[in-house]
Amino acid sequence: MKAIIPVAGAGTKLRPHTYTQPKALIPLAGRSILSIIIDQLVEAGIRDFVFIVGYLGDKIQDYVKENYPSLNAHFVVQSERQGLGHAIYLTKEIVGEDEMFIVLGDSICEYDVKAVVAQDSSLLGVKKVDDPRNFGVAEMDEEGLITRVVEKPHIPKSNLALVGIYKIRETKFLFNCLENNIQNGIKAHGEFNLTDAIECMIKHGARLRTFKVQNWFDCGRKDSLLASNATLLKKLGGSIPEGSNFENSIIVPPVSIAPGCTIKNSIIGPNVAVGEHATIDSSIIKDSIIGSYADLYDIVLIQSLIGSDTEVKGESRSLNIGDNTEIDLGKQ
Repeated sequence: MKAIIPVAGAGTKLRPHTYTQPKALIPLAGRSILSIIIDQLVEAGIRDFVFIVGYLGDKIQDYVKENYPSLNAHFVVQSERQGLGHAIYLTKEIVGEDEMFIVLGDSICEYDVKAVVAQDSSLLGVKKVDDPRNFGVAEMDEEGLITRVVEKPHIPKSNLALVGIYKIRETKFLFNCLENNIQNGIKAHGEFNLTDAIECMIKHGARLRTFKVQNWFDCGRKDSLLASNATLLKKLGGSIPEGSNFENSIIVPPVSIAPGCTIKNSIIGPNVAVGEHATIDSSIIKDSIIGSYADLYDIVLIQSLIGSDTEVKGESRSLNIGDNTEIDLGKQ
């Protein structure tokens, strides 16, 4: 089995952070989004990975090679963003006829990965949502077989949203459907969608089932990213380097503080993740993500996302600041 992780998107909804950092490497609860996904799959026994890269793809490659040197990792470049279906089709030569376990690079879900991997059938991860119009949607019959999948339907006939996890056993079948759609220009919403290829498989007799995920964390926008950070910190308990001594400071759990941080005269937490070698002085931080090497002084931050190598001084604000930025809110 090969794990396919598409991480070629530009992450425009997380600007300005994704100008300098791929969305998959945005920090979340003291880790990166991509590391959470990889660790889940490695724990389930998968060692062969194919990463579909594009925008800032060199950073993805460097991250994987540095942090996961034991993986059998391949990198495929999607130079033109033509949709998820097109991205998956680019892996055809590497995957061959091996089973595929596709996980979108911004989909963090809680589910029994080992149980899904062990199933003999093709499976699509789903989660009930209140408004399925912005998602791919699966319709099912009474026997639990998927009868139809449709991308972002105007009038949904099901509230089972596809969460971005696909276990495909009939790999050749899928690639044939993808090739047919690409050659014939079959698009939805201007892109070659994986959903359309799966619908092609169903129409030609493929038997696919669903599995439900316990939790689905949205990492695509600032507000949802911060909410996911808080939820994961509560579940994981956060972490503080052993032997840390933060001068005249109060730490309100759950928080995740990376090694090498200097914190003094401050209140940190709850629901705060701080990157490595950050410096925080005379500040109050809650419900926020602070990047590595950030320098914060005399500031109150709530519901803020602060990039790496950033300097912020001054007053109370809710901020969304990208990497390599210097802001002094105290200047008149």
